[in-house]
Amino acid sequence: MAHGSSGLRRVVRELAKFGAVGGAGLLVNLGVFNLVRHLTDLQVVRASVIATVVSIVFNYVGFRYFTYRDRDKSGRTKELTLFLLFSAVGLVIENGLLFAATYGFGWDSPIQSNVFKFVGIGIATLFRFWSYRTWVFRALPVKEAVAGAESFLTVTEQSRRPEPKPEPRPEPRAGQRVG
Repeated sequence: MAHGSSGLRRVVRELAKFGAVGGAGLLVNLGVFNLVRHLTDLQVVRASVIATVVSIVFNYVGFRYFTYRDRDKSGRTKELTLFLLFSAVGLVIENGLLFAATYGFGWDSPIQSNVFKFVGIGIATLFRFWSYRTWVFRALPVKEAVAGAESFLTVTEQSRRPEPKPEPRPEPRAGQRVG
């Protein structure tokens, strides 16, 4: 039971960190969305896409250096590629809902746009959480983590040991050939 509860605690802690970064990203997303809508004449979905892209960049930094900082960092190019791919899918989910509400049902008031933007973010967040933890910020396999720790300990232990002194060779006696 102890192992199961520690696994549950780990997932709850991960959800809390994901939620903290995601909550800040939500504020960035909605803030940029409303700022762009207020300051420009862009259509609602275009303003939303801009806000989503800004929040994706914000979230990557937060997830990599806060939520998933203990995860495998060996393949940054692959990680970033997968992050952008799954973020793009999330962008389509989020803005697809806003598009349907705005152009399909004609719900285009600022309050309606914010409500559907928020709902779209919520649905896309479920997808992003699953995809990021499963494919992007992967945990180190247990065997690799143990092997890495063992090799670190071995190297550390060897560096602390004094180097063995070579055995002294007996001096050749007079008249004795060497070699």
